Amino acid sequence: MTAIEISAAFDSGNIEVLSINGDEAQLAIRPDHNSHFYQWFHFRVSGAKGRKLILRITGLHKSAFPGGWLHYRACVSHDRENWLRTDSDYDPEIAGGTLTIRHRPESDIAWFAYFAPYSMERHDDLIARSAMRDDVTYRSLGETLDGRPIDCLETGTGETQVWLIARQHPGESMAEWWMEGALDALGDPANPAARALTQRCRLRIVPNANPDGSLRGHIRTNSAGINLNREWASPSLEKSPEVLAIRNAMDQTGVDFAMDIHGDEAIPAVFLAGFEGIPSLKPEQLEGYQRFRAILERRTPDFQTKMGYPTAPPGKGNLTMATNQIAERFGCVAMTLEMPFKDHDPLPCVRQGWSPERSKQLGRDCLAALLEWLGAQQG
Repeated sequence: MTAIEISAAFDSGNIEVLSINGDEAQLAIRPDHNSHFYQWFHFRVSGAKGRKLILRITGLHKSAFPGGWLHYRACVSHDRENWLRTDSDYDPEIAGGTLTIRHRPESDIAWFAYFAPYSMERHDDLIARSAMRDDVTYRSLGETLDGRPIDCLETGTGETQVWLIARQHPGESMAEWWMEGALDALGDPANPAARALTQRCRLRIVPNANPDGSLRGHIRTNSAGINLNREWASPSLEKSPEVLAIRNAMDQTGVDFAMDIHGDEAIPAVFLAGFEGIPSLKPEQLEGYQRFRAILERRTPDFQTKMGYPTAPPGKGNLTMATNQIAERFGCVAMTLEMPFKDHDPLPCVRQGWSPERSKQLGRDCLAALLEWLGAQQG
């Protein structure tokens, strides 16, 4: 029997093949360019139909978030459209920390990924489809270090200025699935919440703030190895033109409400992180944030408020991060939405875990929550 073949030479691909022996392989994840971060993997195995694959990804003790591998199950697809979870287990004592993936493919090619990928081809389709709408204005905010456009879509006729951005961390692909759900809802003429929302506010949407890192198969950084969500205090053309372009555009429009969409490797739940530690915190800002959390928790069981990040002490908020910088800079309500790489444990799904489908639905739910929030705010 011939050995299986493994490749990652494609959009967002990332794996290094250390050895292959029949149906088994020893693998490692390539770090982000000019960076020590690594966690994202995406590769295909061919010649595998009906064979019991044992794939070991080694050296994970020094990955970006080693705690994220405990109770994690890898994503697998045979058609690159439907992504399921497969048997996986993590042993920190083997080969510097090893995730063992076991799967018997039903097709000759199987695709494995840390989370269901969102390709640049699909991104371009999303931008093109949205930009064709009469009520949408397309704008490129600038260029990345690799020369890619920083795509921004604008819609709505209201006075409230809303900004939605995603994928500062490129490996957090669930963030752009969220964006697809939100944009599809806004483009649906039969969606009354979306129609009312565009009457109340002007939305500016950046579905992928880090296209260079996305294409390169990075987990956390752009093509220069820079973590964009630590650049918001002093972005530069040399290191972080993506953040500089977005922040400059925000300065032009002002911001009343902002969401920065992310994924979390370790916490098995959907949650929000706020701006409680910013120096100029106003009571009405905090009240607005807490009210949005309560609305979203009431609207969907795929959100909760018990698990999440620690709250920063007063005056100690990190202003290099988007949510804190935006809230401080504009005196607005801003937040970071985190979705899991694992599953939303309060409402688990054995077959898929957290998935593209749930990410898209959460995008729709967040827009509906925003409409309710705006109604109370304006009232």
